[in-house]
Amino acid sequence: MEIVKTIEEVRNLVRKARAECKSIGLVPTMGALHEGHLSLIDSARADTDFVVVSIFLNPTQFGPNEDLEAYPRPIEADLKACEEKKVDVVFTPTAETMYGQEGLTKVSVGKLGDALCGKSRPTHFSGVCTVVAKLFNIVLPDKAFFGAKDFQQSVIIARMVEDLNFPVEIVVCPTIREKDGLAKSSRNSYLSDKDRQQATELYQSLLKAQGLIREKRPTSAEVISAMKEHLSPKAPDGEIDYIQIVDPKTLSDVENTDKPVVIALAVKFGNTRLIDNILVD
Repeated sequence: MEIVKTIEEVRNLVRKARAECKSIGLVPTMGALHEGHLSLIDSARADTDFVVVSIFLNPTQFGPNEDLEAYPRPIEADLKACEEKKVDVVFTPTAETMYGQEGLTKVSVGKLGDALCGKSRPTHFSGVCTVVAKLFNIVLPDKAFFGAKDFQQSVIIARMVEDLNFPVEIVVCPTIREKDGLAKSSRNSYLSDKDRQQATELYQSLLKAQGLIREKRPTSAEVISAMKEHLSPKAPDGEIDYIQIVDPKTLSDVENTDKPVVIALAVKFGNTRLIDNILVD
């Protein structure tokens, strides 16, 4: 496994792999790798010949008063996990390497970035798109792997690829969960024991909503009301940022549930904001 910090080093290694007729897979991460990230690496390992994992805590996707400074940085554990997964290259650039002295160019996806999480994190998805576009231009992967837990992100990245004609296939892999249903996240480590127990109810509320839709096809308002009724007594310390039922492609709110929909939510426990979703087809 090669560990590199510069753009030129990555490009040279990828160029060599291409000369050997190898396909290139990219797994972009911010580090603090958990089983969800490792499942993406497994998918990349199975689907491509040469796997690049980027570990870069991207400052541009954090807004004011968010958890950039507190975000975990267990780089040694991350590198060990990558080595065990037989990653070919780990790219660990600095912010200066990625953005130079003053990065002026930004990538955004308009209304897709304004929906759901974008309402409370207005600069987040521009930061995500900008850094992912840069990684695509640096690594030039054939396929890039993202998790379904960040559903909005995957939709936005896929649209960016389509609109800007990147020759990259976006592969969205299933959400990996704890045994009690909580979606794997680097931010789960912030939770107190009490909040951690209550956080399991996020997924339970999504399952309840899924069951209601499959059984009765109620309106979105009725489903959201049922989810709030579930969460109120079982996760009383959770502050709901949003619960929305949206079209899987446009991320627009829908009134009825007689077509495929995504149920998405964001809930804060103290300063820790958790997201989850479920697709009802």
